[in-house]
Amino acid sequence: MENRENEVRRNECGSSDVFAVTGILGYSGRYMAREIERLSGRVLGLTNSPDKPNPDGWRLCPLCWDDPDSLAESLRGCRSLINTYWVRFNTRWFSHAQAVERTKVLFEAARRAGVTRIVHVSITCPDARSSLSYFRGKAVLEKELEGLGVPYSVLRPAVLFGEEPGEDILINNMAWVLRHLPVVGVPGNGKYRLQPIHVRDLAALAVREALREDGKNNVVEAVGPETYTFYELFSMLGRVTGCRRPVLSVSPWIAYAAACIMGIFHRDVMLTRDEIRGLMEDRLHVEGVPSAGSIRLSAWAEKHAAELGKTYACEMARRKRS
Repeated sequence: MENRENEVRRNECGSSDVFAVTGILGYSGRYMAREIERLSGRVLGLTNSPDKPNPDGWRLCPLCWDDPDSLAESLRGCRSLINTYWVRFNTRWFSHAQAVERTKVLFEAARRAGVTRIVHVSITCPDARSSLSYFRGKAVLEKELEGLGVPYSVLRPAVLFGEEPGEDILINNMAWVLRHLPVVGVPGNGKYRLQPIHVRDLAALAVREALREDGKNNVVEAVGPETYTFYELFSMLGRVTGCRRPVLSVSPWIAYAAACIMGIFHRDVMLTRDEIRGLMEDRLHVEGVPSAGSIRLSAWAEKHAAELGKTYACEMARRKRS
């Protein structure tokens, strides 16, 4: 059945079709581009860092935020746009508010270029009324798509994992903590939930939506097949890596202070106060929706147990590379 579905998609994805992907030198965008090529389509990478290493040899165009005409011209002739552009947290160099305004420029450029579909990666539980700028910004962009006049698909993943240990941030670094600390503290009661999805499952979803020709809008809760509380996730990772540790409930401020100390050690931002709040508000879980992926985190973790968390995954170093 899977081979038959792949054959159908290859037929839908003609060799002359060009699909634009933002963040192509980053994490999820790279897998989406590879999925397009696997189905015989062509890829145009839109990136903030066109001079960085490009081992896959993709055709790249810079994201010219201050030149909308040039951005629209670079998208001309593309069948679909898959957008992964975002920033994880606010700093003095970049912010969620800036990412929202830039993404609006990208959407408008796609409309002007005649792109027939936009696939946008959002987040579980976006909320325009939230005090958390991450979830508020994602909700603003979903609303922007509604009024754009271009058929769209929105994917709402919670947490990504895979393909190789260290490519994701959260799951890998949770395993790193288990390997290097004698005890683990989780903010609050640890009962808030996550539904991790494998990066290949998300990539397949994005390309499937990019191939749609029905002109209908679609929102996909892109959650994986397993649900964990934060406490259960640490317990599972400790079991598969052989690094079982006591998992204790601590004040959110203590958890944040510990994350800051480890972040300073690695010259990174390990966890922000807003990310802790988002977790504790249960925003990485969607009640009563079917799984959009098939790869189970537990099976993947067991397969990669020997190397999972051996090396710390540094967000800031990754930004410099991609």
